Amino acid sequence: MDLTITSPQIVLGTMDFGTRVDADDAFAILDRFVAGGGVWLDTANCYSFWADSSGVGGASERVIGAWLRARPGARDVVRIATKVRQNPLVPHSWPQSAEGLSARAVQTGVEDSLRRLGVDHVDLLWAHAEDRAVPLEETVGAFGALVAKGAARRVGAANHAAWRVERARSLAREQGVEPWTALQLRYSLVQPRPLTLLTEAGHRLLADEDLDLARSEEGLSVWSYTSLMWGSYVRGDKPLPPTYDHPGNGRVLAVLEDAAGELSATRNQVVLAWLMRQGIDPIVGASQVEQIEEALAARHVRLGDEHLARFAEAR
Repeated sequence: MDLTITSPQIVLGTMDFGTRVDADDAFAILDRFVAGGGVWLDTANCYSFWADSSGVGGASERVIGAWLRARPGARDVVRIATKVRQNPLVPHSWPQSAEGLSARAVQTGVEDSLRRLGVDHVDLLWAHAEDRAVPLEETVGAFGALVAKGAARRVGAANHAAWRVERARSLAREQGVEPWTALQLRYSLVQPRPLTLLTEAGHRLLADEDLDLARSEEGLSVWSYTSLMWGSYVRGDKPLPPTYDHPGNGRVLAVLEDAAGELSATRNQVVLAWLMRQGIDPIVGASQVEQIEEALAARHVRLGDEHLARFAEAR
């Protein structure tokens, strides 16, 4: 099967699998995602150490691995993305014992991920966050070596500054190894007040310079996480964080409500369609089958140029 995809796609975020989402529910979500034409699964070797009694990650990858074993042929129709950098080496000790991005840490982290997943390669390996204690040259070389040996098909950078990504790509060219060809950052329709800090450890917001870099570099894709703001667009019991309380977001949410009515879509679907219109692949976490069905249906929501203009003016 040719898995080459050029248009933006819904990515299934599996962070809670094996912790907040049990294996049976996770299997049902994965089955429905694939049945609906979904391709990409996004996980990490550290998911979800903060919710696991063990104090370390690996639960999400183990659930995906068990699902692959229970579904012969599933590996041929999904792509798997995982991440290294944040898994604690000492239980319940993060960030103090986070593995980092040294060549040894990257190699060991990927070997452990492949074992948990039960596969011989991942389709995309992310550097989960920066590690400025390690020379960037070393990290770039380690990622490139994994592609050369077939353990990863592509490599990307999550939560990295744009200038670090560009520097890493330059270093990869100098070393003759595979460069980072994907960015993953937090992004959604609503935005926090300027110059306010996010309370979520490790999160980095997508900025205009990130999109500028991706659009100026051929083959550099962008994925967004926290795309649906933990359900805040549709759930009254999950209000937006206080840093999102400003007039601009009030105007945006009003336009969102109008657009959803005009398009006979949910607010979540309009947000996902808005992201995809910008060439961004939105990651959507799901704890219920209905949630991934709603997300997949966003592929059929057609936002017009007038909708984009109204959102831009409101922001």
